[in-house]
Amino acid sequence: MDWNGLLQAGLGRLHLRPAEFWALTPIELQLMLGVTGTQAPMGRMRLDDLLKAYPDEPKDEENG
Repeated sequence: MDWNGLLQAGLGRLHLRPAEFWALTPIELQLMLGVTGTQAPMGRMRLDDLLKAYPDEPKDEENG
C-alpha cells in the first residue's frame, strides 16, 4: 500500500483532515479521487460457483 501517496492525495489534494482521511473506507477514498476501472465486487453467482468448487468439509481426526 502506498500510504505516502494516499496521504498526499487525501490530505493535500482532497484537503481532508487526518481524522476524516482515516475514517474513510478504501472504496470511499477511491471514489473521492475519481479512480475508475476497478474490479467489481464478487457477485452471488460467483460465490456459489466457488462454494461448489471448494465445499466445506466437516473436520474429523484425519483432516484436522
